[in-house]
Amino acid sequence: MSVLNIKEIMEIIPHRQPFLLIDTIEELEPGKRAVGTKCVSYNEPYFAGHFPQEPVMPGVLIVEALAQVGAAAILSQPDFQGKTAYFAAINSAKFRQKVVPGDVLRLETEIIKVKGPIGIGEAKAYVGDRLAVEAQLTFAVGGEKP
Repeated sequence: MSVLNIKEIMEIIPHRQPFLLIDTIEELEPGKRAVGTKCVSYNEPYFAGHFPQEPVMPGVLIVEALAQVGAAAILSQPDFQGKTAYFAAINSAKFRQKVVPGDVLRLETEIIKVKGPIGIGEAKAYVGDRLAVEAQLTFAVGGEKP
């Protein structure tokens, strides 16, 4: 059972289709960590060109999905509710396996440091028990959510 469904996620983060890249939040500790899912469907618009004969989810979109899970964690704490989290940096990104239609991504982001409106998250995406992507994500919390 999910902690947050798609409607509840959209109350926290400003992303909308086609750029809302998470389906549920399964675990949530406001300001600390979140675990979400993304069910990868062949109907995703990017598969038309990446790559038509061998559809692969772009790594940058997996990193974005991890950031959205982290944003749900950081923006659910009282100090940052109603704000927007922006990328400030992506470090140490490693892409360890392809993500293809039919995969279910488990997206885990832990907030390891926050100083004022700037924070760092350790993020990992899994397909089953296999690590697909990992990265350190730096974010800046800014103005009101559009």
